[in-house]
Amino acid sequence: MSPNGTGPTGTTTHPRLAILGGGVMGEALLAGVLASGWDVDDVAVTEPSALRANELSGTYGVRAADGNAKTVRRADVVVVAVKPKDVGGVLAEITDALRPGTLVISVAAGLPCAFYEERLPTGAPVVRVMPNTPAVVGKGASAISAGTHATEEHLALAERVLASTGLVVRADEKDLDAVTAISGSGPAYVFYVADAMAEAGVLLGLTRDRARQLAVQTIVGSAALLDGGEHPVVLRERVSSPGGTTVAAVRELDAHGVRAAFLAAAEAARDRSRELAAEATTRGR
Repeated sequence: MSPNGTGPTGTTTHPRLAILGGGVMGEALLAGVLASGWDVDDVAVTEPSALRANELSGTYGVRAADGNAKTVRRADVVVVAVKPKDVGGVLAEITDALRPGTLVISVAAGLPCAFYEERLPTGAPVVRVMPNTPAVVGKGASAISAGTHATEEHLALAERVLASTGLVVRADEKDLDAVTAISGSGPAYVFYVADAMAEAGVLLGLTRDRARQLAVQTIVGSAALLDGGEHPVVLRERVSSPGGTTVAAVRELDAHGVRAAFLAAAEAARDRSRELAAEATTRGR
């Protein structure tokens, strides 16, 4: 099978996929590829917890009990979805079992492609992914970057694997710390705002349940409007009647430095992403 999943007759087939790690992102990818047409016989997941492995196998009907090395021997694509601190150990397990040309996709935060390339067979194609948690409901935002040996076909294959999780964009690896700061950590910013809006509603006299309900639906509806493609400023101005309540509210947000706080938060997340990568790389040597 070629890297893009095209069989000898020219028909499109699904590559055999091994997902190493059955946590949140591993399960999101598992559910997504099965929903988008992968056959259960072409997908396997490994998970060190026997209880969790049985749960995944029972829910999705895939193999979930084999070890990492045995599983990757059958795979055309290997997704590394374990915690960053565990990646080095997993790579040590699979490096001798990995077949030439097998694509390795990393969804582990912080670790550069070079970390994998140093530990895998020479020439192994690696694609690094920075996903986010809305992937579990098919509304994620992922950025992918090619390693030294990954081709256009490998990037296209990674996009196929990730397509069911939401938006997939390509980025230079040097920009993935910034991606981490915006979309990787971004869901937490939105949840923070939702909580702040709900708390404000309680302060103004609404019940906690009603305030939360209104805050959440306002964010959901606003996101749907943004998804239509109009610029956020245009949408904001449409809500802001001259001399009205929204203008007064936004003036207070500006006065309290909310925009500057978001910038500072993103910079802090970017810097911490760089630190974590350096720590993981040092620990893995």
